[in-house]
Amino acid sequence: MKTVMLCAICSVSAGNCSQDCAYCTQSVKSQVDIEKFELKNIEQIIKEAKIAAANHALGFCLVTSGRKLGEGKKLEHIAKAARAVHEALPELMLIACNGEASYEALCELKKAGVFSYNHNLETSREFFPKICTTHSWEDRFETNLNAKRAGLMLCTGGIYGLGESEDDRKSFRKSLAELSPFTSTVNFFIPHEKLPIKREKMSADEAFGIIADTKAALPEARIMIAGGREKILGERQYEIFEHGADAIVIGDYLTTRGEKPCDDIVNLEKMGFEFAKICH
Repeated sequence: MKTVMLCAICSVSAGNCSQDCAYCTQSVKSQVDIEKFELKNIEQIIKEAKIAAANHALGFCLVTSGRKLGEGKKLEHIAKAARAVHEALPELMLIACNGEASYEALCELKKAGVFSYNHNLETSREFFPKICTTHSWEDRFETNLNAKRAGLMLCTGGIYGLGESEDDRKSFRKSLAELSPFTSTVNFFIPHEKLPIKREKMSADEAFGIIADTKAALPEARIMIAGGREKILGERQYEIFEHGADAIVIGDYLTTRGEKPCDDIVNLEKMGFEFAKICH
């Protein structure tokens, strides 16, 4: 029996970000009309966690907007949410995605029951300054090292289709391999007229090649297909498993709609998949 790991995203805060990441609808340079809100209440987070668990999700990711986790209100809220979800649904694997973070802050999240920290490198060291100027690629790499030092499992990957070269992609995957992540996320850029990056939509065949190259570079990592799966791959989206994918994000993303979880579940079951219930 084939196994796939499902993960769901909980947007704990959205928008109002000071960073200028050119691919992001939440950035200060984005003109995309999105819902913006401060820290979501714990009761709503638990409600979403229960829905995720009912949809066979093993991973549940607490995501906040903004550059840093910090040491104050945001850290306290994420830690409180993690404890509450862990108490209500101990079978869920908690992931936190809260931007740059210190070793000390990440230790607090681990104490609160967080299993894994997600902080994407996004692209190569060389290409990153072309898509973001308000923080550095090195800042991102350091947070990943802090997460490993704190004893958290590491989830890191990035986004393709921003105008990067093939050499950039190879450099990016080499850096990911240096980090030896537990899970690596693959996102595909979805063009939008109100984003600074003006690119054509990537072809499905190019996307499949990227997945295969990622698996070859990170043979021990779970390769998780996230943003862009539905928009870029369309009716071919379940071919990802033929090219090395091990996991997917189900439901909605941070600011874009995803596949209905029930549709993913039905299609995956028809393909002979069972859903992972434990991480190794």
